[in-house]
Amino acid sequence: MTKTVPDILRIAVAQLNPTVGDVAGNLAKAREARADAARQGADLVLYTELFLSGYPPEDLVLKPSFLKACEKAAEDFAKDTADGGPGFIIGTPLKRRTGTHNSIVFADGGKIIAERYKLDLPNYGEFDEKRVFQAGPELQGPVNFRGVRLGIPICEDIWGEVAVCETLAESGAEILLVPNGSPYYRAKMDVRHQVVIRQVIETGLPMIYANQLGGQDELIFDGASFAIGSDKTLAFQMSQFEEAVDVTTWKRKGDHWVCSEGPTSKIPDRDEADYRACMLGLRDYVNKNGFKNVVLGLSGGIDSAICAALAVDALGEERLRTVMMPYRYTSKDSLKDAEDCARALGCRYDIVPISEPVEGFRHALTQLFEGTQEGITEENLQSRARGTILMAISNKFGSMVVTTGNKSEMSVGYATLYGDMNGGFNPIKDLYKMQVYALSRWRNAYVPPGALGPSGEVIPKNIIDKAPSAELRENQTDQDSLPPYPVLDDILECLVENEMSVDDIVARGHDRATVTRIEHLLYIAEYKRRQAAPGVKITRKNFGRDRRYPITNRFRDRS
Repeated sequence: MTKTVPDILRIAVAQLNPTVGDVAGNLAKAREARADAARQGADLVLYTELFLSGYPPEDLVLKPSFLKACEKAAEDFAKDTADGGPGFIIGTPLKRRTGTHNSIVFADGGKIIAERYKLDLPNYGEFDEKRVFQAGPELQGPVNFRGVRLGIPICEDIWGEVAVCETLAESGAEILLVPNGSPYYRAKMDVRHQVVIRQVIETGLPMIYANQLGGQDELIFDGASFAIGSDKTLAFQMSQFEEAVDVTTWKRKGDHWVCSEGPTSKIPDRDEADYRACMLGLRDYVNKNGFKNVVLGLSGGIDSAICAALAVDALGEERLRTVMMPYRYTSKDSLKDAEDCARALGCRYDIVPISEPVEGFRHALTQLFEGTQEGITEENLQSRARGTILMAISNKFGSMVVTTGNKSEMSVGYATLYGDMNGGFNPIKDLYKMQVYALSRWRNAYVPPGALGPSGEVIPKNIIDKAPSAELRENQTDQDSLPPYPVLDDILECLVENEMSVDDIVARGHDRATVTRIEHLLYIAEYKRRQAAPGVKITRKNFGRDRRYPITNRFRDRS
């Protein structure tokens, strides 16, 4: 008896927020999503890359017990499909005789019907999968699911040069379903669309791109799952920065499949996307690591103000304590601005003067420093006193310290180790100073979806308008020792993101002496950055995962 070939397939995309290492929790989340998809009439649920382990699991996959836990979760989940509901495709690491593989398990009818292994392991930027995984031994063909042949390349299999998709098409695949763990950076959506369109052109097949959601240390996974039809148009688009289980309907039209029903979410513009990435990263880092609340030093400056706004939006006003720590150089404007900001956000605001601890340090060092001039050392005592107070509050009340340095400062070393660099996480670590201003203005005009903070002006206008200053000496401003931030940020973006030569940067109109000085400051601050808290990745090249320069480094571009 000939089986009827289906002409309709309902595929649910589970865009969810797993936690690395929480195998039981991730399995529970997967089961809940499958039940949701079943209620919506789905035939199949597509989860994201390494969902059961969380992504990226890094060296966890070197632990045999971890691999066993992941495989058992996949086997237990497969048994659920005996209920006649939707089948599923889910990512998990698997240990096989050919090595440890970044894999998917395909289950239906109460059992695992197929396994597929990632062939092209990424080893650049934030990825180092070749360190812990072995590539699949060979490309396996499509999986026959209820009469429809589905090709399942895994993430980098569609990004790299290996002809995985073309081979699947030649093997009879009708639709390509791709589980992904694609981290966010600015304008990444356009890149993803172009990658998928290229594969659609080469194969003639529609492709569903399912992407993970959530923060994992520095990385932000923004979701925004989508599909491109065989006609190279956008078939559906899921939301960005939001969990969702959306069912899409695919109908056979002649010899190809067309998406007749699916979500059409709007993708946020650049400033909103960057802000929401920072907010999601902070929220998940705090919650997934079990912190009940956070504390930060609120100075009356732009950086601490936007971090306070992000903390309230991510966690709620009741989970943020702000502390103003004035010294003799703290201006009346800063005291007022910090209080106004805390009041606008509705969070707790304390004042802890630092005169006594700073003067105590100075007194203790009088004999050692006799005959020397005051300078940066005495300024840093102020910063380190503040850092000590914040860490004391953290230790006493279990609050994580949010550190607030921007990428411009971190680039040139304008931050104090064991002072303002103290903290557990930095939501603006990968934002240049001018980007901090742009996002502050944006947040005063809009409240992002999912934010717990208030509407209206939450960062006082005076904070945005006044000249930035660390206020560590009389009448100090940042521009006393740095070029204007628009100039500095452009030079830094050329050096960090684009690895441009000094000559090429000068050709953009910058002063050569300024460029060479900034390059020198960038290199000599590497030791500080190695000791900095993790922070949200926003640009194509953040400090840490993406940019790994030696601390001991005498190279300077003087060609």
